[in-house]
Amino acid sequence: MIQALRKLVTFDEFVAKYPDNTGKRYELHDGVIVEMTQPTGDHEEVVGFLAFEITRECIRLNLPYFIPKTVLVKPPENESAYSPDVLILNRPNLVNEPLWKKESTVNQAESIPLIVEVVSSNWRDDYLKKAADYEAVGIPEYWIVDYAALGGRRFIGNPKQPTVSVYTLIEGEYQVSQFRGSDACGGKQRIISPLFPELSLTAEQIFQAGGYPL
Repeated sequence: MIQALRKLVTFDEFVAKYPDNTGKRYELHDGVIVEMTQPTGDHEEVVGFLAFEITRECIRLNLPYFIPKTVLVKPPENESAYSPDVLILNRPNLVNEPLWKKESTVNQAESIPLIVEVVSSNWRDDYLKKAADYEAVGIPEYWIVDYAALGGRRFIGNPKQPTVSVYTLIEGEYQVSQFRGSDACGGKQRIISPLFPELSLTAEQIFQAGGYPL
């Protein structure tokens, strides 16, 4: 369960104080500091698997991208700051980021080709708040990886089933494509990514990384 410390703060106040030296992780949601609980091992296996596969594709294509360890994404219109599970950064544009050198924070779509959030108990944030804010920033591609089928039925179907939702920005709005263990003909569903059109990765491989064989 995520614990929110109900004191409104500005982004500047947030980065001045958090994260602290305890190793805990925090995000800022509309001025509210949110302490992120320690993730499960399954969650971290999915995050590590995705980071490895995406990095391998970036290397294969010789792209100027990298995955940082701890970077904040700040939507421009509110006092929020997010720490995505997997964040792809476009290195050449970082010189244009006013908060990069001092605070390792990005807020320009040109710096962020892709964000991946792996769903945990705070699934509403991933499907509702973060999706809206990432869309407002103009981030071209956003994945929600719900390997344990924790999200609401309106997002992953009824009955619930493990789902990878790929949000693609088209004319300023996200359109979503969803991938599960197999298609109607029983074939493995390969993730279709506009950023990585040749990526050889199936939804089933992602779910299995988290210990959820289909």
